Amino acid sequence: MKKLFRTIVIASLTIIIGLTSTELFAGNKDRAGQAGASELLVNPWAVSSGWGNAGMASVKGVDAMWSNVAGISFVNTMDLNFSYTNWLAGSGTSVASFGGLVRVSESIVAGLSFMSMSFGTIEKTTTENPDGGIGTFKPNLMNINIAVAKSFSNSIHGGFVLKIINEQIADMSGTGVALDAGIQYVTGLTDNIHFGISLKNIGPTMKYKGDGLSIKTLLEGMESSITVVQRADEFELPTQLNIAAAYDFNFADASRLTIAFNFNSNAFSKDQFIVGLEGSFRDILLLRGGYTFEKGIFKNIEDADCSNVNKGLSLGASVQAPLNKKGLKVCLDYSYRNTAHWKGTHSIGARILF
Repeated sequence: MKKLFRTIVIASLTIIIGLTSTELFAGNKDRAGQAGASELLVNPWAVSSGWGNAGMASVKGVDAMWSNVAGISFVNTMDLNFSYTNWLAGSGTSVASFGGLVRVSESIVAGLSFMSMSFGTIEKTTTENPDGGIGTFKPNLMNINIAVAKSFSNSIHGGFVLKIINEQIADMSGTGVALDAGIQYVTGLTDNIHFGISLKNIGPTMKYKGDGLSIKTLLEGMESSITVVQRADEFELPTQLNIAAAYDFNFADASRLTIAFNFNSNAFSKDQFIVGLEGSFRDILLLRGGYTFEKGIFKNIEDADCSNVNKGLSLGASVQAPLNKKGLKVCLDYSYRNTAHWKGTHSIGARILF
């Protein structure tokens, strides 16, 4: 069974990467904006976002369901995580996430998480009522993630995430599915060298349906109006490949300094290089920071070469309070991501580790 599961993971990753590598590594800026479901690229978790997703090779816990699913295999017994994000503070956009992991056998961990992105209340408008006054609606984006990961040995860990995607407004919605796959490799005398690869958002195209695509019109020569249904075009998902590495400098009293690197190849936007640092003092206070580099990141947001409202800098902190000697911990997390024109993106989170 172990050999079969490992073969499936490695073979699937190899096939998927082989089939998509030409498209993934193109980094074609001309394709920017052609993919949908861009909320799949939003990291809703306060820990991993605190150093700009640099820790794809060493991420653990619920955060790994978004970053690199192989990391969930390090959970002891159970991991619960809640996070709230004020996305682009001042824009009225928020993200609420909840996830849980449970060890189901000596080598297998399963997980479930939910992410809901809200844009507040928006005034309804029509061609007859361009100024509104006919009610409001609330757009909502929701992702449900079902994950499973397995430790094949002390060094090799791999897993999959099945994503169910739902986007809706009052009279129109779109539903789709996607698959993530990831592997982490741990080596070194003290397991302090980490390598990781994750392939995200592989799935069929999505399409919107609903009454919002229908209009009533009066054709020439007809006395009564008819309903005309417009066809919605299909759109692809924002496929992404991450290749990451990390190195831990371990000190006395369970203190640690980790340096991490991640190459992020996007099929529908610019490639990114992410570097990060995380320091842990006695596994109680953790400080982290990261920077994301991409073409045009240092230019003004109004410049044609700058296509990202995020300005690259990420900062984060965690406080972990052990409650007993069996590994029970309560953790509080915070992250900040610098943005242009807005007041940054702020995430707060709470975790319970068993």
